[in-house]
Amino acid sequence: MSDTNALWQAALSYLKDKVPPEELESWFLPLTPLQSNGHELRLQAPSSVYTRYLSEQYLPLLEDAVAMACGNPLRVVISASPTKEAETLPAFTFNPRYTFDTFVEGPSNAFARAAAVAVATNPGSGYNPLFIYAGSGLGKTHLLHAIGNHLRQNRPTLRVSYVPTEKFVNDLIHSIRLQKMNDFRQTYRQVDVLLLDDCHILAGKERCQEEFFHTFNTLHEAQKQIVLTSDTPPHNISGLEERLRTRFAWGLVADIQPPDLETRIAIIRGKAHVEGYDLPNDVVSFIAARSRDNIRELEGYLHRLFVFMTLTNRPPTLETVREALYPVLPSERTSTPQEIIRFVAHHYGIKVADLKGRDNRRSVAFPRQVAMYLLREVLNLSYPEIGRLFGKHHSTVLYSVEQIAAQRRKNPNLDATLASFVEQFRS
Repeated sequence: MSDTNALWQAALSYLKDKVPPEELESWFLPLTPLQSNGHELRLQAPSSVYTRYLSEQYLPLLEDAVAMACGNPLRVVISASPTKEAETLPAFTFNPRYTFDTFVEGPSNAFARAAAVAVATNPGSGYNPLFIYAGSGLGKTHLLHAIGNHLRQNRPTLRVSYVPTEKFVNDLIHSIRLQKMNDFRQTYRQVDVLLLDDCHILAGKERCQEEFFHTFNTLHEAQKQIVLTSDTPPHNISGLEERLRTRFAWGLVADIQPPDLETRIAIIRGKAHVEGYDLPNDVVSFIAARSRDNIRELEGYLHRLFVFMTLTNRPPTLETVREALYPVLPSERTSTPQEIIRFVAHHYGIKVADLKGRDNRRSVAFPRQVAMYLLREVLNLSYPEIGRLFGKHHSTVLYSVEQIAAQRRKNPNLDATLASFVEQFRS
């Protein structure tokens, strides 16, 4: 057995304890190890649908498994086989880790989650279709699987189908080539709930849009539930026929925005708890401040950190986090004033409204001065600009900044804390 094959078999052994048997058989066993070196492992998947789905849903877990197998983190690269056809695709199963309970709710996603819960509770009777749009990695697929898992547990007799749009397209092409359109239509039109992921992929594909138009009509007229996800709202999908665009907006359109600081912190704590880690506040804040784009990026950071800690037997300190995440952290991010204000409020355990209010007790006034200092130090805002954020005169801001600067010179602990804050927001 080659070193690459041995590495992959060891990784599969690790995965057996992490995923249900049906997931292992459907998604991981069909992968073929191609080559490995000290930096990466290359795997070949049966099709582009495999490649895309694995890269989006399982890549951090795959990299965990490979790291545990070889003793150091490796990049995992998945490519599609040029010879396999669409018929090799498995039936998509629901990821048991994606439930409503594991979906961390915040202001950015509460509406979409509530709509998904309503659809899962009473499919076909309310919001039909439910159209959820969001950027990559913000939880669209999680909600689709949560709907599926809820229905599988509470309405096991319903025929629920989760389908990436790329699979719909490939299945259609395959059916046309083999003249099996009746089988195709029976597969997609005899379900009780259709969960179609990334429907924007239909854009520009006239035959696919034609077929889905009739599939949509058949299901909708039979009061079967349809849930669609996209990276943009219906009216912004360029290359989509107007009749589909209109139908996609018939029911309820809900969006998911990037998570705010508090939600990112809650996600980090939840993920760490599941893995058996209790991360210190400064570590949580450090990671949260550096992952604003999407949840998948944040999960990737955590996976890398946990593997690094396991392999090196290091505690979860800031030094450990910096070393573990240095290769993958963006070289520079620009913080916003509101992010800094929310960060300070969270660190000192007070509300943002109090930080911006008139309460002059030291427990509030001192954090307010710290926030003003950081806005000046990190973003170089003018004193009047900072004053407007807090409803204060610029002279008050000047006094606050000078007070904190003076205390930094006298108090080594405060100096170290503020230095850490500044580094986090400048990194």
